Amino acid sequence: MRCGTIALIGRPNAGKSTLLNRIVGQKLAIVSDKPQTTRTRIIGVKQYPDAQAVFVDTPGIHKPTHRLNVRMVDTALEAMRGVDVVVLVVDASVRPGPGDSYMLDLVGKTGVPTLLALSKVDLVAKPRLLPLLERYQMAHAFADFVPVSAADGTNVEALEQAIIARLPEGEPMFPPDYLTSQTERFQVAELVREQVLRLTHDELPFSTTVVVDAFEEGEPGEITRLYCTIWVERESQKPIVVGKGGAMVKAIGTAARVELERELDRRIHLDLHVKVKADWRDNERLLDEIATQNREN
Repeated sequence: MRCGTIALIGRPNAGKSTLLNRIVGQKLAIVSDKPQTTRTRIIGVKQYPDAQAVFVDTPGIHKPTHRLNVRMVDTALEAMRGVDVVVLVVDASVRPGPGDSYMLDLVGKTGVPTLLALSKVDLVAKPRLLPLLERYQMAHAFADFVPVSAADGTNVEALEQAIIARLPEGEPMFPPDYLTSQTERFQVAELVREQVLRLTHDELPFSTTVVVDAFEEGEPGEITRLYCTIWVERESQKPIVVGKGGAMVKAIGTAARVELERELDRRIHLDLHVKVKADWRDNERLLDEIATQNREN
């Protein structure tokens, strides 16, 4: 029996969260086309006939501009310590830049087997992949290279087998039915934020967050009532999220409720409000409040 932890690391929007969801077969991490969607580490456990793999999805590593971003990058760097395998996820459809060189420097210091997952290969012509693979082969002694597409599943199973082969022998850390450490409150906040990301534009995705004010779970078969607040940083942003006559916040709520009912497998009443929390991304107290709430059931 093999058992170990695997850190999925990479630059923002590299496809780490989509890959985690594909591997575990369930939506644990929200996804969007906006960078910096993942703000904290997300654990997903997958059981195999001969192994248990504990995957850790991390925020994209980038140059931080706010205290929130500093925490995100610290979370990603911390996740690399003490794991058994590191998977560097690289977006094959994007031209390499200085950020990729920094990632290579980081993985060179881990001292554990590191695999390269070239992601989004469904968007790239095959002749373009070989030079990219050669570039990374010359830059670091990767334990293995696997071109993957989490969108359509290309080579994901091959990546999983390459990971399992490098896990240490050991007994499972979690029960067979264990999937994630994330609470339902965290899942609710993230699924609502996913719709904010999808439906708003410009600077709003980066300056908004969602907090769960109340989680009222009824008896089996009854409606679960959720009361959430979308925070924005400036008064000028609030009308954009609310929309004309409340149209935008209503659209966010409708789309989020559909996702929540599917993921939580119950009927949901979702009540959304929008509030201004000036400069919340640089407020340590508010960031602690959000982090504490995410850990509570």
